[in-house]
Amino acid sequence: MYSVLQVTPQLDAGGVERTTIEMAQAIKRAGGLALVASAGGRLERELEAAGGELIRLPVDSKNPLTVVLNARRMEGLARARSINLIHARSRAPAWSAWMAARRLKLPFVTTYHGIYSGRTRLKRIYNSVMAKGDIVIANSEYTRDHVLRTHHLDPDRVVAIPRGVDMDQFDPDKISAPQIAAMRGSWGLAPDDKRFVIILPARLTRWKGQRVLIEAMMRVQANRPDAVKAILAGDAQGRRSYEQELKATIMGAGLRESVAIVGHIGQMNIALAAADAAVIPSLEPEAFGRGAVEAQAMGKPVVAAAHGGLTETVADEMTGLLVPPGDAPALAAAIERLIDLGPEGRGAMGRRGRDRVRQRYTTAVLQASTLHVYDRLLGARA
Repeated sequence: MYSVLQVTPQLDAGGVERTTIEMAQAIKRAGGLALVASAGGRLERELEAAGGELIRLPVDSKNPLTVVLNARRMEGLARARSINLIHARSRAPAWSAWMAARRLKLPFVTTYHGIYSGRTRLKRIYNSVMAKGDIVIANSEYTRDHVLRTHHLDPDRVVAIPRGVDMDQFDPDKISAPQIAAMRGSWGLAPDDKRFVIILPARLTRWKGQRVLIEAMMRVQANRPDAVKAILAGDAQGRRSYEQELKATIMGAGLRESVAIVGHIGQMNIALAAADAAVIPSLEPEAFGRGAVEAQAMGKPVVAAAHGGLTETVADEMTGLLVPPGDAPALAAAIERLIDLGPEGRGAMGRRGRDRVRQRYTTAVLQASTLHVYDRLLGARA
């Protein structure tokens, strides 16, 4: 039976947290025990609904003393609850999890959710814990290549398992017209507003490219006045200075009516249904790019930066358009091209995207593949 302790810093928002909850659900459905060591957050109720149990620990701390204390706490927890595998999803808590697993001689899994900066020797040492898993899960082929190149691991120890989307939740046929109208209304769009709506679903941080989209919108507005509304949907996560910078840029460019910062959206499926297309203009390579996959699951074409995992998840000219990273003129041109495709052309692109997600990027595939990793390690220890 699976008795798994997953370790993740917080349960607020993002791909790490979502995948943690999805695996708790899979473990519970398989008749196992799904514990999650975390500082907690707004997704605690979703974890409980999925069958997981939160063990509240300060694993979001990078303080060395706290890391050591967390390791001892995890060791005691694992003994008390008969844990037979530990799965770490972030660097600081992974050090604690690795120490506990090593002391108890338990199988240890890590998931490489991002491409970590390793400019200094100290940073490279800090990052190295993510390569200490008996099996290392990479969230894309792009990430797997990075892990192999950076850590020189045996390729058999590194498995690419892309993040998944719940196709029942992200189903355009299950979103009602009133839900769409309410979402659009929350964005300041009247029922008779016929503007083309694009959404950038990402937390407010510079590398996600919000400024590039604003620059692109200056060009779109000049070419097609009042034809497009851009929605920046994401949590600032404490980055108030960046949020204020974005607002000042929008005001200075005269885009107050064309670009809206709307904060965290809990029902991203409805938000995507309320938009005509998604834009993912990340300045740094995405390890995977969940927002692009969720948009395609909802049958929406995607304009994305042509690097990192986005080159895997978005099929250029088929399910969306890829543009050079940081190139505002190219981004503007791609947005205008989607407008010119019309509803029929965009609909065809969206249908191809949903079919591709169904084949490659579902939650069910992620859950089954990860349980297979657990089986592989637990079978070897049996």
